[in-house]
Amino acid sequence: MAEVAHRSLIADVSLESVEAVHDLLASWWEDAGEVDPRTRFAFEIAVIEIAGNIVEHSVAAHGAEGRHFTLDLRATPEALTATFQDDAQPAELDLSAVTMADADSEDGRGLALALASVDSVEHRYENGRNVWTLECRRE
Repeated sequence: MAEVAHRSLIADVSLESVEAVHDLLASWWEDAGEVDPRTRFAFEIAVIEIAGNIVEHSVAAHGAEGRHFTLDLRATPEALTATFQDDAQPAELDLSAVTMADADSEDGRGLALALASVDSVEHRYENGRNVWTLECRRE
């Protein structure tokens, strides 16, 4: 599987970092090659939603000052992949139990949107880091 495009970001966990994720995606698409607009839109939704969840919900690890995350974007001829890693406390969640929030709710849609947008979303905690992997097959 030959890699077509790769971009990385290291950022503080802050609202400004979500804008940095948008900027990273914009530069990455230039090298990722031809991507169906629906696939591109779906992948961007998932990436931004996970970035937003990290910013909004992650809690600094015990004794840590500040929080940081990395994002690696990779494109191959077969798939688009995003891998986030953050240094926060373990995110305790069951992705198989995620559902869309009620229409009246003001939040609670991020993970459900990410799950609905791409082919796979995985979360694990390893080596003191939350690792989120999103994959979207190219059409």
